[in-house]
Amino acid sequence: MRISVTIFLTDETITPTRLARELEERGFAGLYLPEHTHIPVERTTPYPAGGDLPPEYGRTLDPFVALGQAAAVTGTLGLGTGITLVAQHDPIDLAKQIATLDHLSGGRFTLGLGFGWNVEEAATTASSGAPDASWSGTGWR
Repeated sequence: MRISVTIFLTDETITPTRLARELEERGFAGLYLPEHTHIPVERTTPYPAGGDLPPEYGRTLDPFVALGQAAAVTGTLGLGTGITLVAQHDPIDLAKQIATLDHLSGGRFTLGLGFGWNVEEAATTASSGAPDASWSGTGWR
């Protein structure tokens, strides 16, 4: 059996390098990081688990940078995203990031893709065309 870890790494948690070393030393198969590019101040989309949105959603480290650090200090630990919010990226830039991380990690990267659940987060990214003159801060005009 292979067991991996998924964690919201933030500026308040363990560092990616320390966590990756500890996981590899203990025989874990991988480290998977979620992505939230940002959490809009005004959000009407309900949190899928119910209740208030946990604070780590607004503090999440960039998964590609964090996994790059993890790759640099490990040799066998699998690395992946769980998930990459693909619609929130320029496709060429994202492909370059993915290929670079996979190459530098020696082929240990697994790309998890998804769209996400936060409508406002998706609507306010550069790839969606927002924000621009038509963006009111709470929705399209």
